[in-house]
Amino acid sequence: MLTVDEARARIGAQIRTTGRLDTERVPIWEARGRFLTAAWLAGRALPAWANSAMDGFAARAADLPGTLVVTGAVAAGHPRAEPVAAGTAVRIMTGAPLPPGADTVVMFEESHATADGRHVTLPAAPVGAHVRHAGEDVAVGDAVVPAGARLDAAALALIAALGGDHVEVGRRPRVAILSTGDELVDVSVTPRPGQIVDSSAHALRALCADAGAAPSYLGVIPDRRDELAAALRQARDYDVVLTTGGVSAGDFDHVRGALADAGVVEDLWKVAMKPGKPLSFSMAGATPVFGLPGNPVSTMISFELFVRPTLLALQGAADTERPRAPVVLPAGYQKPTGRAHYLRARLQRDGERLIAHVAARQGSHMMSSMVGCDALIELAADVTEVAPGGTAPALLLEAR
Repeated sequence: MLTVDEARARIGAQIRTTGRLDTERVPIWEARGRFLTAAWLAGRALPAWANSAMDGFAARAADLPGTLVVTGAVAAGHPRAEPVAAGTAVRIMTGAPLPPGADTVVMFEESHATADGRHVTLPAAPVGAHVRHAGEDVAVGDAVVPAGARLDAAALALIAALGGDHVEVGRRPRVAILSTGDELVDVSVTPRPGQIVDSSAHALRALCADAGAAPSYLGVIPDRRDELAAALRQARDYDVVLTTGGVSAGDFDHVRGALADAGVVEDLWKVAMKPGKPLSFSMAGATPVFGLPGNPVSTMISFELFVRPTLLALQGAADTERPRAPVVLPAGYQKPTGRAHYLRARLQRDGERLIAHVAARQGSHMMSSMVGCDALIELAADVTEVAPGGTAPALLLEAR
């Protein structure tokens, strides 16, 4: 069996060979969560012109402190062409362009108007006080959002401020989801004895969408090799194919045989991990095909480790990995050697430490252990024990 790292490296090498999907140009209001294909270069400066950071008075620092003649006012959106002459000041609002001749702003709270209302007494202020200088945030030509960045609210706001109304992003991978098993029924059906709801398909649809992909559920395929092979042939038109169940070594596990019948050569089978050991990966031409385990928890954890990085890479993401951090296990943990274990846990911050509350029930069928799970604790194959209060590495997830 391959280790988790070996399997991930092998899959990653195949994806790098095929390369990312093609790109498309989309409006920025439709680009949240998409991946930028080329660095965004600023075609203008931010701020575009010097402006006031405060409500107050624009003046010349050389005239301060002093009592100055107020010659007018300037508001945001209304530039003043007339320069500020020696001995004068202009009332200015936050965001308003700094008038010619002025080089400092005194806050309104520090000013004292004279009784006639035509003069103001201002304290000393240095050149540039409360002034937002042209280009101090972004200069022309700056690469403000790097290639491969996931476009969030901040990145989209910056691109918009620089005049970008469309962006070039990686196309969303079209993912075919095929469930296998005579025991599976749709969620709308009340299961009879021996039947279960196809819950893994719903998990996969949500996980694919979270990773920026466009999932399509192609339904449940019975435990018949010929039907499964036919379904796999049709699914090859998608960018990625996911199957659930039927990938182990049982008499009715037909995924691997059906892949062969469909002309797909298997690249790897079985990974030394728990849960999720019976994983299959193949390339049907340029289409990755993942045979995921049938148990819902195994399906979700296998997706996290192998499918999610693939979907992100196909979109051109610069970073395809979840963040990792050491976490504390108050009660410790024991396991046999031979396979890496991935423990579901909820995290609690204690100062600089992350305390992991490991789910009491870690069976691969225990779906409730994934609800609220925001960490997968990684215990390597050769690790047998984490002492109470010891630490272990963990993948940091969004809470489910």
